[in-house]
Amino acid sequence: MSTLQHIHALADFEAPARRRLPRQLFSYISNGADDESSLRANRAAFGRYAFVPRMLEGVARRSQQIELFGQTYQSPFGISPVGLAAMWCYRGDLVLAQAAQQLGIPAVMSGASLIPMEEVAAAAPGTWFQAYMPGEPARVEALIARIAQAGFKTLVVTVDLPVQVNPERYLKNGFSTPLRPSLRLAWDGLSHPRWLAGTFLKTLARHGMPHFENWRAERGAPILAARAERDFQARDHLDWTHLGVMRELWKGPLVVKGILRWQDAVKAQKLGVDGIIVSNHGGRQLDGAISPLRVLPEIVQAAPGLTVMMDSGIRRGSDVLKALALGARCVFNGRSFNYAATVAGPEGVRHAIQILRSEVQRNMALLGINRLDELDAALVRDQRRD
Repeated sequence: MSTLQHIHALADFEAPARRRLPRQLFSYISNGADDESSLRANRAAFGRYAFVPRMLEGVARRSQQIELFGQTYQSPFGISPVGLAAMWCYRGDLVLAQAAQQLGIPAVMSGASLIPMEEVAAAAPGTWFQAYMPGEPARVEALIARIAQAGFKTLVVTVDLPVQVNPERYLKNGFSTPLRPSLRLAWDGLSHPRWLAGTFLKTLARHGMPHFENWRAERGAPILAARAERDFQARDHLDWTHLGVMRELWKGPLVVKGILRWQDAVKAQKLGVDGIIVSNHGGRQLDGAISPLRVLPEIVQAAPGLTVMMDSGIRRGSDVLKALALGARCVFNGRSFNYAATVAGPEGVRHAIQILRSEVQRNMALLGINRLDELDAALVRDQRRD
C-alpha cells in the first residue's frame, strides 16, 4: 500500500493516524494521565541504558523465538490490550488478533473491546483475554466462566484500575465513555470522511451500534449514548483475596498486569499466578508512577521462576532487547499497533510487526548474539551510574 511506503518505524504511524481519526478517538489512544509525566518517562527510561555489544561472535544463526506458557512465538513482543479498537479500525479487535496470529506473536484482547469475545476467540484461537474484574465474587465467577467458554486459554487480569482515572485530557478533546452526542462530535466525525464511512458507518450498517461487549459477563453500554454509563462499580473492593479466587476458578495460565513493586510480584507468585506484566498502563493511570523498565530487574530478582513480562514505552527493537536483557521474557506495545490498524488495517498491523521484528533481528547481530537467552545485564549498562 502506498501509505505504508513512507512508514519505516513504529513512530511513523502516529501522524497519519492523527489525521485519519476524530480528535476524540485519537485522544483515547494517545493521551496519558494528568500532566503525562509517566508517559514521557516511559520513553526516557530506555535512553538511560546503553548496549555493550560483543564482537566476532558469528551471528548467522539468529533466532528470536520465545516460549510462553507452552506456546512458541516467533518474536519476543506482542500486542497490548487497548479498548475500543473497533472504533478506529473496522473490526479492529479481529484485525489485531488475526495479524498477530498470522505472524506468530501474542496478542491480548481488551475487556473494554466492542466485538464479542467469542468472535475473536474463534477467529484467532491463540489470543489472550484481558479482564477488568468486578469486585463482586458472583460477577467474577460469571465473567471467568464466559471467558473459558469462549475458548481463551490465557487470562490477563489488569489490577491498576480500581477507580476511573482523571478524565481531564479526554474531556478537553471531547472524549468520554460512552461518547455523548454533541455538535462537536458530529462535526469531528463529518470532517473525517474516510473514518466515518470506512469504520463507523460501515460498522453501523453491518453490525449495529457497538457496545461494550466484554466488560462483564453480560452485554454493557453502547459506545454512543446520551445517558448510559459504563459500569465501574465495586472495582475498588478488589484485593488479593479476589485474585486467589480467580486463581481457583481459572484453569489455564493466569497473568497479572499492572505490577510495579517487587513485593506485589512475590504476593502474586505465592498465589500461584503464572506470569505478570510489569506496567504503568502506558502512563494512562497514575501520573508520576515509576517506569516499568526501572523496576524490572528488582522484580525479576525477587520472583525467580515467575514469567515476567513488561509493557509501557516500547517503540524500537532496541527497546525490546534492553527489556529482555534486564530480565523480561516478552514485551508488549499497544499504541503503535493501534495506530497501524487505524492507518492501514490488517496490512498496517502486519507492517508494524515486521518493522519491529526486523529491528530485533538486526540488533541481535549488532549485539553479537544468536539467541535471546544470551541476553543478560552484561550487555547493557546504566549510563547514569558511570
